Amino acid sequence: MYLIYVDESGDPGMVNSPTRYFVLSGLVLHESRWLPYMDQLIAFRKRLRNAPGLLLKHEIHAAHFISSPGPAAYLKRDVRLSILRFFANELSGMTDFRTINVVVDKVGKAPDYDVFDNAWRALIQRFSNTMSYQNFPGSANPRDWGMLLPDQTNTKKLTNLVRRLRRFNPVPNQPQYGGGYRNLPILNLIEDPFFKDSAHSYFTQAADLVAYLLYQELDPNGYIRRKGARHYFNRLRPIFCLHAATGDQRGIVRL
Repeated sequence: MYLIYVDESGDPGMVNSPTRYFVLSGLVLHESRWLPYMDQLIAFRKRLRNAPGLLLKHEIHAAHFISSPGPAAYLKRDVRLSILRFFANELSGMTDFRTINVVVDKVGKAPDYDVFDNAWRALIQRFSNTMSYQNFPGSANPRDWGMLLPDQTNTKKLTNLVRRLRRFNPVPNQPQYGGGYRNLPILNLIEDPFFKDSAHSYFTQAADLVAYLLYQELDPNGYIRRKGARHYFNRLRPIFCLHAATGDQRGIVRL
């Protein structure tokens, strides 16, 4: 079984939204790698506890970690940014991970465009298709299953979307085949999404970091720009889930 931990960055609203982009990032690993990678993340956090002194109980929630650190305010801002860099480097070395990234640019979209629905649909389809083609590391089983583990979000809307995609998943045909669409239901996801509180999951915090770094590449805040941290997302290149169909060299699905 493959697990995908998912988090978002930006606002999914269209009207009076404070953000131009909405980013959805999923971190995929096979069940056989869960315990080894959990142990590696715990060891990483213990190193951060020893230096620069981040306590294990304090969450790395990337956006808040930089701007509103709360309990982690005992660390200087530059130190907190260096922790995000160390975290990205750690993930890049965990090469059985794969990260799926979806970006919605709201410019030019109709006011009734459903950012949340379209972003999640694209991520779920990419996750399902990659499993079907056995393009994730970890298993040679052609009938592997997947499970969604999102951070807290619109739980009802996402659960309904997943249930709907199991029955109706319209995929447009190429124009040379007469247009229209085919119904290709998502059949390799089990259960409803299992929502995680990032405060209690190092994997969810890792997915949050991926989403934050991608968002900061697209629309960096002043501090990130001044510190030359805009392109930290590229540190994750070894774990990008590449696919020619996206038309993006880093496998980002752009909507």
